[in-house]
Amino acid sequence: MKNVFFLFVFLTCLTTVSCQTNNFFHKEDDYQSAGTFLHPEFKKYFDKYQVDGSIAIYDNDKKTWILSDTEGVNMNTLPASTFKIINMLIALETRAVASEDEVVAWPGITDTVKYGYRPDIYHDISVKNAFEVSAGWTFIEIAKRIDRSCYKKYLEKSEYGNTDVSEEDVDFWNFGKLGISPLSQVKLLKKLYDGNLPFSKKNMDIVKRVMITEQNPEYTIRSKTGWTMANSINTGWWVGYIQTKDNVYFFATRLLQDRKNNRSNFGMARKEITKMILRDLRIIK
Repeated sequence: MKNVFFLFVFLTCLTTVSCQTNNFFHKEDDYQSAGTFLHPEFKKYFDKYQVDGSIAIYDNDKKTWILSDTEGVNMNTLPASTFKIINMLIALETRAVASEDEVVAWPGITDTVKYGYRPDIYHDISVKNAFEVSAGWTFIEIAKRIDRSCYKKYLEKSEYGNTDVSEEDVDFWNFGKLGISPLSQVKLLKKLYDGNLPFSKKNMDIVKRVMITEQNPEYTIRSKTGWTMANSINTGWWVGYIQTKDNVYFFATRLLQDRKNNRSNFGMARKEITKMILRDLRIIK
């Protein structure tokens, strides 16, 4: 799986012009003028957990990229449960759910082969709590209320990855052709933070509140994990942004592991690798 990416993908990405009004994405020269700092030494952290991986970080104050590489950060893969960020925005905007407090009824069955056995989430649950504990069945039930063309429209307006929602099954973010790269994940988070997505301020503020996963006197982290086992590959994510006292850092970490080499620490590696890198950069202590 290593060294299978293509540098031209990175060069192509740099020429993409966004329709957003924010300066960072507004025009080609603004995007290219943002400084980029490569840290190939970050590979040692991924190697420690026997995974392939990439991380993209954007320093909001300095308007600079911090990247582990130039290839993996541009490669699209399934978003897995990180899709819950935009899925919740779409559900709120379309009134598929009335609020983050709406309770979704447990359907009584789920595919434990696809999603693993998690009896602690097999009950009626609010949308907010389903996001927090990553109860995938809940968002599958919500997705049944939203026409696929509606998803397509909002993904295109948000410039979400490749916007491919052609998968026949409901769960097109865990299985199918939908793909997003770490760089694109960071762009989405930046737009969410700035309020530059095609959703109401009210709904974006709701999602920002629900995304809070860690708070202390030094910083607040808003984030979402993801993990799919599609195509015999563990694809794991941790994406989000950190607000310190004087700056904001957007990040997207993705791990890839052949399930033939499955290891029990894969799940925890997503956050542990990210935090080791953030400590190296002195973003957190």
